[in-house]
Formats: sequence, structure tokens, C-alpha cells
Amino acid sequence: MRFVVVTGMSGGGKSTAMKMLEDAGFYCVDNLPVSLISTFAELITPPNSTIEKAALGLDVRSEGSFEQMNQVLDTLKEKGYEFELLFMDASDTVLVKRYKETRRIHPVDGQGSIEESIKKERKMLKSIYNRADYVIDTTRLLTRELKEELDRIFLKNEEYNSLMINVMSFGFKHGIPLDADLVFDVRFLPNPFYIDELKEKTGNDAEVSDYVMSFPEAEEFLKKLTDMIKFLIPNYVKEGKYRLVVAIGCTGGKHRSVTLANALYKALKNQGNYGLSINHRDA
Repeated sequence: MRFVVVTGMSGGGKSTAMKMLEDAGFYCVDNLPVSLISTFAELITPPNSTIEKAALGLDVRSEGSFEQMNQVLDTLKEKGYEFELLFMDASDTVLVKRYKETRRIHPVDGQGSIEESIKKERKMLKSIYNRADYVIDTTRLLTRELKEELDRIFLKNEEYNSLMINVMSFGFKHGIPLDADLVFDVRFLPNPFYIDELKEKTGNDAEVSDYVMSFPEAEEFLKKLTDMIKFLIPNYVKEGKYRLVVAIGCTGGKHRSVTLANALYKALKNQGNYGLSINHRDA
């Protein structure tokens, strides 16, 4: 019997994760009152139960405080119920953006301010976050990439750590990404912008990619960068870092940076027990 408790920041992707787990064969119940958690666990775990996988979604709209939820989870552990805690998260900036786009009311009263509501909720959830078995940061995750993460953890049962790596391309003329942890400048490479047949294309096109990678400097840069990132990953994991944004920039963010970002993503793909995503900010 595999029992997963799914919680996290409002707007962090909990509902989406629950739907994906349901599609994966989990028996899912969302927003169950805290007082009924123990009863739910008892109902799904008898010897003759036909339920092999279950997921329980909890958020701040659930009855009772999160302090009570902590106590209930402790009680489940004491009674011998095995469960895994999945925490869905995203950066505050993205959470604000999601709420403004959907025009929904945040479930936590922040005196009318979405930013204050998010800050208050994050403080409420700190103890739950600290005890989570898995943290998935959806700040830059596509729906497809989130599904891959959930499949990796709950279907393929691969070894897991909470580090989510986002490889990003950008253009310096549009500004350095504010959330970048590591920034690399590839403007030392010849610029396809000045070649008429490549000017209107991007690094996602084979012609541009082949041109950029035809230079020995590009291959050497990629090799050194990949080696460094692979060296850093276990050290970041050891320090508890769960979000790493690697930003690669060129002048306009369409040719060289896109090519190298794609190449780095390919080099890191399926090379470790970390999440990986890519986006091209200015392409």
C-alpha cells in the first residue's frame, strides 16, 4: 500500500499533481477535513483492501490548522501507518502571477494583498515543508515536465532529491534574469544574427544550432560547463538547495544562448536523480 499526502503552497500545482496521480492509478481524495485523516488511513489500509495506491490532498482550506495536521501526521506515524509527504511549491513571484491571471481569491487572508497572503501562508506551512519527503518546484515546470517528475518518483520509484534545475537562455539586452543562480555569457561565439539566412531563425532551428556548435570553442565551453554543473549538483543537494537556475545569455537571446542551453539540457537529461526543465525567455 502506497499512501501519499499532497500539500503545498496555494497555486503551487497541488490540484494538477492530484489529477496526474489519479491518472496514474492512485485513489485520490482532495481537501479532506483534518479530523478525518486518521479515519481515511484506517479505511484504505485493512488487510482485505483492494486499494494499492492512495493520495490525499490537503491545503489551507482544509478544516483545522496546520498545527493540527502536524499532530495528526505524527499520530499516523505512531500507529504504524506509512505515508509519503509531497510538497508542491513555486516562487512567490510566480504564485502572484498565477493568482492575478486566474483572478482567484487567495484562501489565506492577507488583508487584501496577494503578496501578504502568500507570505503568511509560507510561514504557516514551514513546518510541513521541513518534514516533506519530496518538494517539487513548479516555478518553471511545464505540465509535461511535472508529469515526468511524478512518474519518476511514484511510478518508476527512482532515487529522489528535491533539486529542480532550470536551464534558461536569455538576451543581455533584455536584462539578466532576476532569479538566476548561475549566469554564463556566450557572446564570445560568432553571432548567427549577421548571417542573412540565419538571422530570422533561432537556436531551436538545426541550421543555427549546427552553425554555433561548429566552432571548437562552443564544444569546449559546453564540456567545461557540463562538468562544472555535474560537480555542483551533489554539493547543492547536500546543502539543501531545491531550485537551481542556470542562465546562458547572448546579445538578443535567440541564437547562441538558445543553442547552448539546449545542448546543456541534453547533456544533463537523465544523468541524475534531479528534476530538469528548460525555457527560452527571449526566443
